Amino acid sequence: MTAAKTHPISPLDTKSAAPFYRQIYDRFRAAIASGVLKPGDRIPSARALANELGLARGTVDAAYSLLTAEGYIEARGQAGTIVTPGIEARVPVVLAKPRPIDHTEAPSFRPDSIRPFQMGLPALDAFPRKIWARLGARCVRAMQPSGMVHPSVFGLPELRTEIAAYLQVSRGINCSPSQVFVTSGYRHTIELIAHAVLKAGDRVWLENPGYPPTRALLAHLNISAVAVPVDGEGMVVSDALKLAPKARAAVVTPAHQSPLCVSLSLPRRLSLLDWAARNNAWLIEDDYDGEYRYVSRPLPALKSLDRDGRVLYAGTFSKVLLPSLRLAYLVVPEAQVERFEQITQAFSGGSPELTQSIVAAFIADGHFARHVQRMRKLYAERREVTVAGLESVLGRHVQIGSQPGGMHLILRMRGRRSDRRLVSRMLQDGLYGEALTDWTAGGEGNPAVLVSFTNIGDQRTAENLGRRILSLM
Repeated sequence: MTAAKTHPISPLDTKSAAPFYRQIYDRFRAAIASGVLKPGDRIPSARALANELGLARGTVDAAYSLLTAEGYIEARGQAGTIVTPGIEARVPVVLAKPRPIDHTEAPSFRPDSIRPFQMGLPALDAFPRKIWARLGARCVRAMQPSGMVHPSVFGLPELRTEIAAYLQVSRGINCSPSQVFVTSGYRHTIELIAHAVLKAGDRVWLENPGYPPTRALLAHLNISAVAVPVDGEGMVVSDALKLAPKARAAVVTPAHQSPLCVSLSLPRRLSLLDWAARNNAWLIEDDYDGEYRYVSRPLPALKSLDRDGRVLYAGTFSKVLLPSLRLAYLVVPEAQVERFEQITQAFSGGSPELTQSIVAAFIADGHFARHVQRMRKLYAERREVTVAGLESVLGRHVQIGSQPGGMHLILRMRGRRSDRRLVSRMLQDGLYGEALTDWTAGGEGNPAVLVSFTNIGDQRTAENLGRRILSLM
């Protein structure tokens, strides 16, 4: 046994929030892990170290007790205290510093910030917080032990029932609760679909331009995306048939094409359904904001026309309620329920039951339908004032197209300007925007900037924000 070594304790930090016993513990553990103190080395007695550091004996005893409990040191009675024999020094691992989030780069398609023009956010100031709080308290009081265990991976039965009833009335979809699967978001929905009905090497039609995360997710699953052009009537089905007639599926946004906001025409809806039926293929309908149409009543879902069980309908609560809920849903054909139950059991952990209970109560009590109606009226007003404000400032530099619905505007660039460069400058200035070329396969196409109007309350605010954009051009 070696004699007691000079202790490897640097001066304690009197300004640190960590108590002295913890600082002593940390320093001894680091010395042992780095090999400064080796197995069998004797360390100072608690009394001696307390005297040297000017601390109470109990402080050092607390540190030594923790080191002993974790196996770093051993007390040998009159022989003193030593580093545990056989303990191996560990070469400290130098961890790469996490790359800081650079908000001046291309924007995330799931940002956690709140910026002017930020895409994907409903009107946060108009959310019925008091009603939500009251329902939340009611659901907590009603919670039983059965609601405290693992949630059903298929979704809370009450919520599945409410979703099925809502879809029948609002979207023309005739489905039973067993056909509804609650997911944690669009990405989770697409993942379940891919595992259930697709396989590596399959080809899938995607709208071009279209939602970038869909392309990325399919690529990770080794599924080939076929970029299909979009015109004023939605996906050009004739082009899709030339590009990949034997594709296994098509992902479409019929109500408001994402991001161009055009609606898929009836002839093309029927063409897609006919193609899917004849080729035993699947149509994945992403109805992300179908409730928000301003020129007429919301269009019926593509799923409402499905007579052959080929449409998988994906909806979400992110746009109509809050993204932070992380709740979405998938409606599958009756014949596919068992298959999706198997896949869901394998790949899903279920969503928090309390959150689902609150949403179910929100729908059942009629608040959801009233909220959608209020938001439809509010968004129509906010879109009008935002367009007016931006056009008064930017009219010479951008063209703002007329759209039948949706939650964002398309600022089409006049002249030879880069939408990516402008978006980068907007991010640096604390604004938000997304470049249309980032939504286009190959990064080509007509430049435009996508901005949301849902959280812009009046024309003056829009004008002030337009001036900030103008200064960045």
